[in-house]
Amino acid sequence: MNPLAKISAAILIAVPTVHAQTTVDGAAIADEVQGANWLSYGRTYSEQRYSPLKTITDETVKGLGLDWFLELPDQRSLISTPLVVDGMMYFTGSWAKLFAVDLRARKVVWTYDPKVLEIAGDRARIFWDSNRGAAYWKGRLFVATGDGRLIAVDAQTGQEVWSAQTTDPKLPLYINGAPRVFRDKVLIGNGGTEVGSARGYVTAYDTATGKQAWRFYVVPGDPAKGFEDEAQAMAAKTWTGEWWKHGGGGQTWNGLTYDPEFNRFYIGTGNGSPWNRKIRSPGGGDNLFLCAIVALDADTGKYVWHYQTTPGESWDYNSNMDIVLADLTIAGKPVKALMHAPKNGFFYVIDRSTGKLISAEKIGKVTWASHVDLKTGRPVEIPGARYEDGEAMVFPSAFGVHNWPPMSYNKDTGLVYIPTMEMAGWFSDKGMNPVTWHATNFQMDPGVRFTKGDELPIKIDASWLLAWDPVKQKKVWEVKLPGVWNPGTLTTAGNLVLQGRADGKFFVYNAKTGAALWSFNAGLGISSAPITYAVDGKQYVSLLVGWGGAGMSFAGTVTAQHGWAYREQPRRLLTFALESKSVLPASPPPRIPQPVVKEDFKVDPLLAQQGSDIYVRNCTLCHGGSAVSGGYAPDLRESQAPLFLEAFHEVVIKGSRQLQGMPQFKELTDKDLVALQHYIRRQAAKAAKAGALKVDAGK
Repeated sequence: MNPLAKISAAILIAVPTVHAQTTVDGAAIADEVQGANWLSYGRTYSEQRYSPLKTITDETVKGLGLDWFLELPDQRSLISTPLVVDGMMYFTGSWAKLFAVDLRARKVVWTYDPKVLEIAGDRARIFWDSNRGAAYWKGRLFVATGDGRLIAVDAQTGQEVWSAQTTDPKLPLYINGAPRVFRDKVLIGNGGTEVGSARGYVTAYDTATGKQAWRFYVVPGDPAKGFEDEAQAMAAKTWTGEWWKHGGGGQTWNGLTYDPEFNRFYIGTGNGSPWNRKIRSPGGGDNLFLCAIVALDADTGKYVWHYQTTPGESWDYNSNMDIVLADLTIAGKPVKALMHAPKNGFFYVIDRSTGKLISAEKIGKVTWASHVDLKTGRPVEIPGARYEDGEAMVFPSAFGVHNWPPMSYNKDTGLVYIPTMEMAGWFSDKGMNPVTWHATNFQMDPGVRFTKGDELPIKIDASWLLAWDPVKQKKVWEVKLPGVWNPGTLTTAGNLVLQGRADGKFFVYNAKTGAALWSFNAGLGISSAPITYAVDGKQYVSLLVGWGGAGMSFAGTVTAQHGWAYREQPRRLLTFALESKSVLPASPPPRIPQPVVKEDFKVDPLLAQQGSDIYVRNCTLCHGGSAVSGGYAPDLRESQAPLFLEAFHEVVIKGSRQLQGMPQFKELTDKDLVALQHYIRRQAAKAAKAGALKVDAGK
């Protein structure tokens, strides 16, 4: 066990004696009938996010109100899906901090802090503070950390049981996903494709000991070193050149579904490292198992079948989105189906017993491919989409039509409820030499430019809540949403769909028609999907409110338009019930950062351009595109630190704020800081000249 991890013992606040009645094992997690508990990330193994509870219905929801709330003052991003076991709630917050909340006493009874920032050090530059959640199995919780650990924690006391390092600390890999538990094993993947030479894999560990049970690599390694199994040898035939020197990619950071009927795991795999196939596989090829669903034997981790959604991908169209299992009737026949809506804009229905594609249709604007050929299972690409001539504008962007915010499936309506968005993607490798290009670990460089650097992103309002019929493969209804970065959905037997929004509103819709039935102003942009459960027979709905996630931090003005400035609004857990009338204290109103204009600072255009390149590689992930913060980190255009080189040096190079979440960049020089300073001053002047972005508070 890491010595520092031992220090991160649970903070005991007032631990009661917990008499859990539910043994959380495979049978419990597979149970679709019980609704009192929420035992896994997607509620059950099916990942449907469907609850059979129906006290709160389309008829009664008008009586829904805030029952109680919990302030979470030390948190930033809250994207976790909470778990509920016999009146106890467990969720992760910033830097994988684990909370246990007594839902009857309505207070935190313990927290576990894995001290991620103290252990990660420089690696903190490649991941955010956000964490999607924990897993529960036989009295233990399992949480993964940004620095690559998987940790088992006693659910009653919050004490650490074991810790396993799942990644090489020298490599640019991180974890922010939720583990999955099955048959006394716990499975986790990792991320890191854009920040160095990365080779993806998933690993299963023994829940009792933390010992590795099996590992499956998503892409093949160096042939000269031999392949781990026959699947890797098969995959290698679809690559060209010396791909292993670039890592290959395929990180599985989300999209993990266990199927107890077939005792298989379906993993949704990531994009290429780098994105640009001209570099990683110069002779072309499908590049297995990138951007695919891969079925693995759950006991051994051995390959069973695969279906590739985007062969030889070049746009970051990964398949890390959720994988939902359901029994469908198609053409009059029952099908053990798997449903998947990856970034590339198509909705796939697959026979999970065989891996055979049943259908695939567009759920949004897609211009990189015309359709999917059902005979071959392959997309029919539109010439020029791969920026063959050096540049292309295609739909969707690298954010996709559907990103990681989970969809839900309602067996009563037969519909899937998907948060979608529509943004164009610009891709250019003009001036790049694919022969000499190489990745620099811990710096962002996907081998293709996908933002135009100097240009401020535009304000965009292009997203929807889509109700989709997976059998007929057609839209049934849709609701316009604010901005683009809206969270996942929940659906219930009460004919309801519940979803938070980027503008801070929490809505409940009629699942059949899409009619808005109820809403609540949470006072801050929402990034987490809601859950519902019952305590002592009463149905509740809970929602974490904390603006966060990669899309929010990276997208600049696209997400900054909502006015959720860094640390302006409080983070909370909100819980709702019928006939409840608690009042939420007012949050500070939205605020758009105001760039500081230093009249006596003369911007050097050459230095500013050099600073732009440095900024993209090192700062964009947190501080936002074009130096416009979406709220995850301070907006550098209004920050005082970059105005003074000595202070800037202390923060950036010496790492004086590492434990506050600002990583150290000790390889940067004072000349680099000067260039960054000129770039930030230029962006501040541009914004001031263009006029401040306004928040539409009436939305």
